[in-house]
Formats: sequence, structure tokens, C-alpha cells
Amino acid sequence: MSVELNHTIVAAHDKQASAQFLADILGLEVSPEFGPFIPVEITNGVTLDYADTSGPITPQHYAFLVSEADFDEIFARVRAAGLTYWADPYHRHSMEINRNDGGRGAYFDDPNGHRLEILTRPYGSGG
Repeated sequence: MSVELNHTIVAAHDKQASAQFLADILGLEVSPEFGPFIPVEITNGVTLDYADTSGPITPQHYAFLVSEADFDEIFARVRAAGLTYWADPYHRHSMEINRNDGGRGAYFDDPNGHRLEILTRPYGSGG
């Protein structure tokens, strides 16, 4: 049996701005609007499909496994944007990165409060 994540819907107060934020930070492109969604395709084919909502948004967590070189580029864009970042998902260690499993990781929030993570080693992979 083969099971792969294909897409997930991401609630946003402004789907265009939110999709553009993610694409800009990760160095990706925003895809054309598809129905009520604005997708951002990740390099493994999974899309984050942004959809407008007028109600409250429950923050979700989205983690992106990246290479060491990509981490440097993305992290530079996070810092250039003046975003607060954390070494942990609970926002206890601000303006720090982690070195879990011998890699590097950082958390930052998108405009809707979703918690985004970039990491260079999967958790539990050792180091």
C-alpha cells in the first residue's frame, strides 16, 4: 500500500497574502488559484491550499525538512523580514535556533498565527 500526503487546507484571513508569505520565505512560487484555494506547492508535490475564513483561526503546525544550504537561505529571509523566531515549538527560546539530532531548526509564525518550522534533520534521526 502506498499512502502519500497530497494537500492540506490552510485557513487564512487573506489567502493571497498568506500564500505569498509562505512562498517568499521558503523560496517557492504561488500557484494559480484553484476554486476557492490558492496553493503553494512544496518540492515533494504536496500543496498547502490557502482558503479564506472570516472566523477565528486555530493555529496549526507545518514543518518543512530542508537541506543545510536551503536552511541558510530561508533563515536569512526570516531574519531579513524581521520575524521573531524560536528554537522550540512553545516559543520559550526566542531568537535562537535548535541543533536537534545534529541538524538545525527554527520556528516562526505566519500572519495567521500558524507555526512554521524549518529543520535540516528529521526528529529521531540521531546526530
